[in-house]
Amino acid sequence: MEWQQMMDRLKSPGIVPVIRIEEEAQAAPLAKALCRGGLPLAEVTFRTKAAAGAIARMREACPEMLLGAGTVLTPEQAASAVEAGASFIVSPGLNPAVVEWCQGRGVPVIPGCATATEMEAALRLGLTAVKFFPAEAAGGLKVLKALSAPYGGLRFMPTGGVTPENMGEYLKFGPVFCCGGSFIVPDALLRAGDFAGIEEIARRTVAAIFDFRIESAGFFGEKGPAHLFGELFAGNPGEVTVSTPQLSRALLFLMQNGAEMAETEQDDAGKICAARLETGEGARLWLRQR
Repeated sequence: MEWQQMMDRLKSPGIVPVIRIEEEAQAAPLAKALCRGGLPLAEVTFRTKAAAGAIARMREACPEMLLGAGTVLTPEQAASAVEAGASFIVSPGLNPAVVEWCQGRGVPVIPGCATATEMEAALRLGLTAVKFFPAEAAGGLKVLKALSAPYGGLRFMPTGGVTPENMGEYLKFGPVFCCGGSFIVPDALLRAGDFAGIEEIARRTVAAIFDFRIESAGFFGEKGPAHLFGELFAGNPGEVTVSTPQLSRALLFLMQNGAEMAETEQDDAGKICAARLETGEGARLWLRQR
């Protein structure tokens, strides 16, 4: 997978479920639950013996998923993960041996960094994205903003202590391309086989990130505007304006799901502040930054 394609997949919706799997048999139903919940991506941590087998089963069950391997400490683990079907590698720290192994094989790698020294080392290795870890224990968004200021070329994936309550603030910070969240797949639900519960957490998380709100609606047919937003994707004639605090992520998300960008509006700084999407014959969806 190309680097930019992977970054776009991670940027939208902006949260990566970080998973610890003890039993390979949990992998396939978990993958299906995440996909149904709107999160067809995951980072499977190499903290258990089941990690590589779990990645292989998830890949088989849901080929459309973007699967990464986390807590990768050695080139041997990276090789095992890639062989199993992982498309990218994540490590808790900056290990040059792991980075260079991945770079030599064209495998995207996102190593962990928590200090300015580590970030400079990442830049020397030619990296443009790192994991800010452990995010909350290292000082959270306040420290990340201070650290990132001198390193404009770096993008960050905060992981460690990210919650439904603080993920929105992380995602509003421009240099953050996504967050890693273990809260999406709680150990207790996974052990209990409660995949419906995990699916619901995934669905609520996606909804919270985009926080879509209908600002205005017009309809050219027989049904009223209450039906319009859900039916735009079925080709009903009409127009809806929807706002979101995550415009760029939402645009990626909708285009990844079949919508096409028709036109855009820009603010005084030249940044896209609204876009019109083609979602069906006669249907118009305006998406605006809130």
